[in-house]
Amino acid sequence: MDFDLTEQQQQVRKLARDFCDAEVAPGARELDRTEAFPDELLPKLFEVGFLGAPVPEEYGGMGLDYLSYGLIIEELGRTDASIRSLVSVNVGLVGTCLLHWGTEEQKREWLPRLTSEGLGAFGLTEPNAGSDPASMTTGASRDGSDWILNGSKMWITNGSRGILTVVFAQTEPGSKARGITAFLVPQDSPGYQGNPIHGKLGLRAGDTAEIVLRDVRVPDANRLGEVGEGLKIALNALDSGRYSLAAGCTGISQACLDQAVRYARERLQFGRPIASFQLVQQLISEIYLDVEASRALYWKVAWKHMKGERHTVESSVAKTFCSEASVRAADRAVQVHGGYGYSDEYPVARYLRDARVTTLYEGTSQIQRLLLGRHLTGENAFT
Repeated sequence: MDFDLTEQQQQVRKLARDFCDAEVAPGARELDRTEAFPDELLPKLFEVGFLGAPVPEEYGGMGLDYLSYGLIIEELGRTDASIRSLVSVNVGLVGTCLLHWGTEEQKREWLPRLTSEGLGAFGLTEPNAGSDPASMTTGASRDGSDWILNGSKMWITNGSRGILTVVFAQTEPGSKARGITAFLVPQDSPGYQGNPIHGKLGLRAGDTAEIVLRDVRVPDANRLGEVGEGLKIALNALDSGRYSLAAGCTGISQACLDQAVRYARERLQFGRPIASFQLVQQLISEIYLDVEASRALYWKVAWKHMKGERHTVESSVAKTFCSEASVRAADRAVQVHGGYGYSDEYPVARYLRDARVTTLYEGTSQIQRLLLGRHLTGENAFT
């Protein structure tokens, strides 16, 4: 494994950093305050190519390697985790599903649109089926050459402001995991309703929605993979989704480090900068340790992916550590800022709110530890 970035990877990171500083950072606080979707920013994200970074050029993407994609996600996480969320779901979950499981016709129909026109959503979680997706109740029944979908999904990123949702539904009632099938559902389909969720603790500029499906008719040509392969498809996509999340959380931790150092150098107490106080230095050094460890973990996932090796375990480890590290980093950054850290005058309060949800979605920290424990004791949880 080489920890030196290639010239192209360095250029990608610089492009992402410059774009984020110029286009994303200036509006981050106001979007958070107003819970407003970034309508003006979205076309710029398409134009710069971030929404198709690792997608092959033949399907409208940039054709970047997996680490370059992670570097983009890290920079977005450093600047505004809400924006990172809509990009990483569009690419790391939906794009991955299509690339790995889609037919050639499905890829050519949807990937160019997802890289240049509109966002994709990943419709797995339900109000009563989060950590246990096999218990989902959303159903799909055959009607000639079509499927009729009924049910609901919850906490779906891009679920009300996108163009496509990968919906997982039970096609064989009572068969649990064996009966789940994936479908490509255009969000303008009759019977599809996306209801935005407001009042979230963090990621407030991102589109998070409840999805209601009422007799949504989907042609069999929009079935993704074979009947009954849905859960396998979802878990495969989550390997990439968790990688994206780990990279984004590393960005949050890096932002916490940058802001804590900047503030500690500027803030005077007892006649000198608080950066000279050893306990403040300890807080900052602990953030730095988490940043370095987080980056190494998500880079390892990228390295294995680019070698063509499975990285399910490594993605789980990276997601768990990096998400929890970002919460620790943000909490310590707030502490460095003292009372000012408790307001949105400085961005560290937003970092803490945005970081907190990352330990919950795409597999809670507790579920990740359960799976890792089973894997380590020979129960083969990741097979």
